[in-house]
Amino acid sequence: MFMKVRATPALPATTVTAHAPAVDVRGVTVSYRSTPVLWDVDAELPAGRLSAIVGPNGAGKSTLLRAMLGLVPMESGRVRIAGLPLEQARDLLAYVPQREAVDWNFPVTVREVVAMGRYRAAGWFRRLGRTDRTLAAEALERVGMTAFARRQIGELSGGQRQRVFVARALAQQAEVLLMDEPFAGIDARTQAGLLGLFGELCAEGRSVVVVHHDIAAVRASFDHALLLNVRALGCGDAREVLTEEAILRAYGAPPAEDAVAWAR
Repeated sequence: MFMKVRATPALPATTVTAHAPAVDVRGVTVSYRSTPVLWDVDAELPAGRLSAIVGPNGAGKSTLLRAMLGLVPMESGRVRIAGLPLEQARDLLAYVPQREAVDWNFPVTVREVVAMGRYRAAGWFRRLGRTDRTLAAEALERVGMTAFARRQIGELSGGQRQRVFVARALAQQAEVLLMDEPFAGIDARTQAGLLGLFGELCAEGRSVVVVHHDIAAVRASFDHALLLNVRALGCGDAREVLTEEAILRAYGAPPAEDAVAWAR
């Protein structure tokens, strides 16, 4: 179970456009070597909610997340974050990458990884101040990882590593958290702890967007879902979007039995 501490406040309301969705993508097309991996994708993910991007392997889920961050070039389309063009909204975003994208042998401690979340605010070539160190420590405590602060990041289990990167995102005090498969390879207890934390963040007014593979879990625990297979096949309330018919259309095969049960 994760420890609870004083909630880190969300960004001031004046930073974002009132009532704007957390993420709004329109007509987004991305290609690799002339092959479209996203085609004319429209999606609106609401503010203050827990949203999932789901779809089969190769559907473009991670690519869409990276397009939201401006990490891949788009052939067409636009992205707005909290009502602002992406170029003006980068400070509102925090990103938790897939575990495979991280060099776990790099000689850095858990505390140092979380402190990286403060570099943009503090300045890349400045030493972190007392406030920055306090925010990083609070983020570590909130995910229950204070006792591991001096550990090298590669010494941790899969679930512990994910919690550390979530803490780094929390230290950024971002308005919108984008997470690429944060539940991959973690046990049920850690998954439940992360879901509880994400729910707390949304209750505080932040927005959490997660790439996820477990359709049943999304229907049970998420507010909103985008069903993707190169194109957007549905976007809205998770239980309304992830019907048995929609899953069959996206995956090209009947969904797993647990997903069928939830879809009925």
